[in-house]
Amino acid sequence: MTPNSNLQFHALLLMLISTISFAIMNASIRDITQELEPMVVVFFRNAFGMLVISPFLLKKGRKTFRTARLGLHCIRAVLNVMAMAFFYIGLSLTPLAEATALAFTAPLFAVMLAIFFLKERVQSNKLVAMCTGFVGALIILRPGFGFTDVGSLWIIISAFIWSGTLIVIKLLARTESSMTITAYMAFLLAIMSFPTALIFWQTPTDSQFVYLFAIAALGTLGQYTLTEALGRADAQAVMPLDFMRLIWTAILGYIMFNEVPDAFVWFGGIMIFASATHIATRTKSSDN
Repeated sequence: MTPNSNLQFHALLLMLISTISFAIMNASIRDITQELEPMVVVFFRNAFGMLVISPFLLKKGRKTFRTARLGLHCIRAVLNVMAMAFFYIGLSLTPLAEATALAFTAPLFAVMLAIFFLKERVQSNKLVAMCTGFVGALIILRPGFGFTDVGSLWIIISAFIWSGTLIVIKLLARTESSMTITAYMAFLLAIMSFPTALIFWQTPTDSQFVYLFAIAALGTLGQYTLTEALGRADAQAVMPLDFMRLIWTAILGYIMFNEVPDAFVWFGGIMIFASATHIATRTKSSDN
């Protein structure tokens, strides 16, 4: 095996680990939000997430928190908390595979926001991909063919807000290191999610504390392996594997909640994912 192929193999393996981590995390969130208020889960996800990465932040020292863009970090944190809250609420109400498929719309919304707010010129193939992805979302939601569940709408709103977070991250990345962005994210999310959690406060049991810590650890692992995978190989090589998230969540949804995705979810999910992957890979190659 050549060095390049070996590197690509490791990138694919890391991407696979990322999809499994996120799938188990989402299934765990759906499970525990049947017992705890979603906003309480959001807080502990952020608080424990900060604990998980704190050793890495301490190793880097106070220089990690040096920034001239505190306001932008705060905006990112506010959007992030809102997106997370709406996603957790939606996840508590929506079948797991359907929620995962709809969450893939975030990169599509990001393209739309980049056009309006960053005045970016977008190639026609990206516009076609964006429109195709939104058609896929409509296929899943099926407006006009019966009641669209409220949970799905929360997921769509979450994806839209998360796309705004992606735009802010893109602006921050021009001057800030990834470690500084991560440090402020962990610190500010834990602080900002606490007041809302107090309104709906429920003290978790010992077993629920363990569950919540596992959710935070899985989220951190998923994010780290995703970043590493994209750093070791081209997006064109690893992003198609992200579709496994839908496969894993469909399996977990069936095992844990007896949920069986219908043909509309699969067909619409494939359209959304293919569109989002096309945009992601084209963006990566144009950056190179």
